[in-house]
This record gives sequence, C-alpha cells and structure tokens, in this order.
Amino acid sequence: MPATDLPLLIDAARAAGQIATRYRGPSAKRWDKPGGAGPVTEADLAVDAMLHKTLLAARPDYGWLSEETEDTTVRLSQSRVFIVDPIDGTRSFTEGADTWAHAIAVADQGQITAAVIYLPMRNRLYSAARGAGAWLNGEPIRASAIGLFEQATVLAAKPALAGPIWRSGACPAFTPAYRPSLAYRLGLVAQSRFDAMLTLRPSWEWDIAAGALIVAEAGGLCTDRTGLALRFNNPDPRLNGVVAGGSAIHAALIDALH
Repeated sequence: MPATDLPLLIDAARAAGQIATRYRGPSAKRWDKPGGAGPVTEADLAVDAMLHKTLLAARPDYGWLSEETEDTTVRLSQSRVFIVDPIDGTRSFTEGADTWAHAIAVADQGQITAAVIYLPMRNRLYSAARGAGAWLNGEPIRASAIGLFEQATVLAAKPALAGPIWRSGACPAFTPAYRPSLAYRLGLVAQSRFDAMLTLRPSWEWDIAAGALIVAEAGGLCTDRTGLALRFNNPDPRLNGVVAGGSAIHAALIDALH
C-alpha cells in the first residue's frame, strides 16, 4: 500500500501548494485559536478542506487526523489514517516568509508508511515510502553520518539549549540553528543539510508524522525525547518531544539529554 499511497500524497501536496500560494500571506484573513494554540488563516482552512475531500474520496476507508479539522474518536478504529498539517509554519506564512510547508502522511497500525513534505515557495518536495528510500525532488537523500557534537549543527529552539535539560548541566558543543516549521526541519535533517533536530516539548503528530518516515528512510533515526520509537494515531495525538538525526548524532543527543 505505501507504493500506491505515495503518488496520491504527492499530487495532493502539489494541489495544496497551488491553493496556498493564491493567498498573500500577510493579507490572508487570520484568527487566533482558543487557548493560545496559535494562528490559523483562511489558507489553512482552504487547504484542509481540499485535502480532506480529495484524499478521502480516493481512500474512503482511511481515517483522518488534521490540525485544522475537529478531532473525533472515529479514526482510532481505522487501520489506516491520513495525518495532515495543511500549513506547517502558519506564522511564517502570515509574515510572507517561504519556509512554511504542507505535511501529509499515512499511518498504518500506528506506523507511517508514506509521507510528503512540500514547500511550494522553495520548490522542495520531500517524499518517502516505507522500505523505498527518501527523496527530494526525485533525487535520493541520506541523513548525516556525523557523530561528534563539535562537528554537528542541530536545529533547535532556544528552550532546548538550556543547561538543565542536559545531563552535564550545559548544552553540548554543537552549533545551533533554527527553522520555524518542524516538518521542514525534519526534511533538512533527512537531506543532511543539518545533522539533527530536537524539540523537547509535546509535539503534535501532524507536525512530525511525515518527517519521521522521511528521516528514517534516509537512514536516520526519529524518536521521542527519551529514545523510544514513535507511534502515531494515538488517542491523544501528542508525542513526547522529538529527536531526529543521523544514527550517530541521534545516539549522542539521547545520551546527553536528561
């Protein structure tokens, strides 16, 4: 099934890009979600509606989990589920930046089997199917082989650099960097533009699902903050942080974290 799902996801992601880019980010109508959950725009909702209609028409027996669709328990009884972030990096979108992405994945019995991350403004389409490798614009990609902190560049927000988070009481000597979209960070790690990424706060499945498979199929590892394997389509769709990278630097990060 991964081989047949992936072309569907690629076509859907490109269609999402066509919709989103019709909006001018800073002038798109915007609302703030309740409870400080962040912004949402008319572009997010238009992309979500299209993806919901298109993907479920093609796979009516699949479940649905999306940042912009009210969640229900129905998906928990379905073996295969679409996990979607219509626009990952909405704040960047509203600022007129080009680092936002569409992230679409399929989970089968909790494991991601097909995935796409698409940045239409940068013409970057990351894709993967379980057992078939990872790709950027049709070219194979591989995660970093670096294992030493002194040689590594790690995508992380400032809270993840604080000393108390680390066993030694100080952040390791890697070079930190930042990109706003979690999906994009995972794509960059898969193509070894950066050696690793980490986020230690609870992370929504739709931010991580597609990138987790792309990193894994690129030869890297993507786990929760304790090193445990990720499982998707959970009743509470939040993960216990995420650490991703080439296998050597991933092991070093997990060992260094509290």
